[in-house]
Amino acid sequence: MLKRLPSLNALRAFDAAARHLSFARAAEELHVTPAAVSQLIKLLEEELGQVLFKRGKVLTLSDAASAALPLLREGFEQLQRAADRLRLGIDNGPLVLSTPPTFAARWLIARLDDFQLQHPEIELRLLATRRLVDFTVEDVDIAVRFGSGPFEGLNSEKLLPEAIIPVASADLASKINSAEDLQTCTLLHDESHDWDPAFPDWSVWLGSLGVKVERPLRIRHFSDANLVIQAVTAGLGIALVWQSLVSDDLKNGRLVRLLNKSVPTNQSYHLIIPPNRMHLQKVMVFREWILTQVIQDQ
Repeated sequence: MLKRLPSLNALRAFDAAARHLSFARAAEELHVTPAAVSQLIKLLEEELGQVLFKRGKVLTLSDAASAALPLLREGFEQLQRAADRLRLGIDNGPLVLSTPPTFAARWLIARLDDFQLQHPEIELRLLATRRLVDFTVEDVDIAVRFGSGPFEGLNSEKLLPEAIIPVASADLASKINSAEDLQTCTLLHDESHDWDPAFPDWSVWLGSLGVKVERPLRIRHFSDANLVIQAVTAGLGIALVWQSLVSDDLKNGRLVRLLNKSVPTNQSYHLIIPPNRMHLQKVMVFREWILTQVIQDQ
């Protein structure tokens, strides 16, 4: 069970007095008398067994009060957010979606106009970040995450079956007749996948095709998948990429898949929803929409 908390009024008096370092100015903010502020803080000190202010010509905080004050202010901010949420209703606010930047740029954004046309009543806020959001403390309704799962304590659905494929611009692809030809090309490497043993480097991938690499490969390094795809589109070389990220480029001919070769993996983009958001109308609407988009892509 939670310990009994001190009086909220006493904590508010302490917070105001600590910010102003003045009982009189705290009283003005709280619309009470300085004597009332002084009494509330005295009662709080007695309850806590700690001196909160060093009283003298200048009011100063004790060490214990200085250490606790940031946490108390954070707590008041959280209470305010909770109260605002109760007033507005969680389903009436914007739909907040967290997604990796590359997925947002290469797949999602091109389709969002359709979502807004179908559901103009829903305000969508897109949070593009590589960081995994913490649903327990962040105001996020849905996330897209990449991996093999499972995602403990969260509802997850696989969006797109994933494979690694070689791609090139149409002009460069016309010059590639066999896997051996790749040895003479500039090969683009995405360093953001170096952590993933399932994602092959060029030597491993060429070896899987039976190519004996007899000369140093000409490899150009990039730190981001989106940059690699942009470089391929510009004709700067050939790249191994996740198929879902170039599905639109393959359809419209900006890129060409080479050699009809792919590497299937157990990795995929997943739609992640915390259990306490599953019932929200805006979440259900977005889930149905994005799963329909995935079906249309297949």
